[in-house]
Amino acid sequence: MNRLVTNKLVLVAILPLLLQSCFVAKDYVRPELETESLYRTDNLPQDSISMATVSWKDIFTDSYLNSYIEKGLANNLDVRIALQNIAAAQAYVKQGKMGYLPTLMGTGQYSRTKNSENSQFGSFFTSALEQYELSASLSWEADIWGKIRSTKRAFGASYLQTVAAHQAIKTDLVASIASSYYQLMALDKQKSITEETLEARRSSLETTLALKDAGQVTEVAVKQTEAQLYTAEVILIDLEKNIKLLENTLSILLGEPARAIERGKIDEQRIQTALSTGVPAQLLTNRPDLMQAEYSLINAFELTNVAKSSFYPSLQLTASGGLQSLELDNWFNASSLFSSLIGSLTQPILNGRKIRTQYEVAKAQQEKALLSYKKTLLVAGKEVSDALYGYEAESRKIEAYTKELEAYTLAESYSEELLNNGLANYLEVLTARQNALNSELNYINAQYGQLDAIVTLYRALGGGWK
Repeated sequence: MNRLVTNKLVLVAILPLLLQSCFVAKDYVRPELETESLYRTDNLPQDSISMATVSWKDIFTDSYLNSYIEKGLANNLDVRIALQNIAAAQAYVKQGKMGYLPTLMGTGQYSRTKNSENSQFGSFFTSALEQYELSASLSWEADIWGKIRSTKRAFGASYLQTVAAHQAIKTDLVASIASSYYQLMALDKQKSITEETLEARRSSLETTLALKDAGQVTEVAVKQTEAQLYTAEVILIDLEKNIKLLENTLSILLGEPARAIERGKIDEQRIQTALSTGVPAQLLTNRPDLMQAEYSLINAFELTNVAKSSFYPSLQLTASGGLQSLELDNWFNASSLFSSLIGSLTQPILNGRKIRTQYEVAKAQQEKALLSYKKTLLVAGKEVSDALYGYEAESRKIEAYTKELEAYTLAESYSEELLNNGLANYLEVLTARQNALNSELNYINAQYGQLDAIVTLYRALGGGWK
């Protein structure tokens, strides 16, 4: 009898292995993606190492900026939230690894039953029946179709997806801190120039009043000079407001209350790292959002395997045993032992189309994840192309603004000299002054734009998280 039971157990244990050799869940294969013409540029080589592989500590040389990036990575609330998402996903990974193990349940139970005298057994059992039980049950499902394996892989992909999301937040944070820092320095320089212009226009107003008293200019010239003074004041007010608001924004990025931000000067900023993009295919391993999108696709792929396995029968073994007695005194002896062993093969037949619906939904989710992955890659290529063109455009604008500023500065000097000799209209002087100020402010914007384009390119290539 024992030999017969042993043979049955061996057969049940071998059966899943035999079936698994015929039916197994599909393995994920990365889809074919077009990356050859992803960048729209002819200016930079695409066979060099990507600047994304360079640490942000080597990209940025400003000591203030480096300290802010370190503080932001340690304190930023979005980064800390992402870490908690990783912790939650890691718990699911641990659960997935336990999927192959059996489930063990322990039960301790006491029951007391008093039958009604008018019931079927009430006339035979007039007194209350008491029963004591201490038992354990063990159940195990064979992974014939790869359902448990696919669930484990889905949890693993979900975990890696949260890790990539954390890396993406770090990349965006490094870029945001650097961009805000450079913009603050640009506003500082614009503020300094505007303050100098304001002092010059106060002096100019005094000169104009003197010229009016001497009969060389009219009241119109006085009012126009006065209006230009107020225009400069408005510009200064806006700059001071923008500086405060940007300091507040940067403070939030650092995970701190709003405060003043120490900083250097924009003319001292130098980024020595070569602007190399690498080949477009490197984006798949450098950009965290692309890695995140692929892990989302892997998760959807494995969940489709899980849904598909529900069409097939499941093999489950259940064993239970323990001590059971009607009397407490006899509870713990050999006569109270009981055991059972059940092997079941369950095949779904009719279930209101729930299994097919789950499978079709899983397939649709997988296709959505694939399309999202492809879109993320296209957006990544666009961002790199935009950053490259942005850097080129800002560099050309700096050259143009340099020449424009020289021309307007000379025009202002010449017009004032002509005015002093009675050979020019005062309106020409005012126009030249305003144009010179606007040109200088635009030049500073182009300086910031060039630095920001480098930061944007670094982020677009996937730099900042390593």
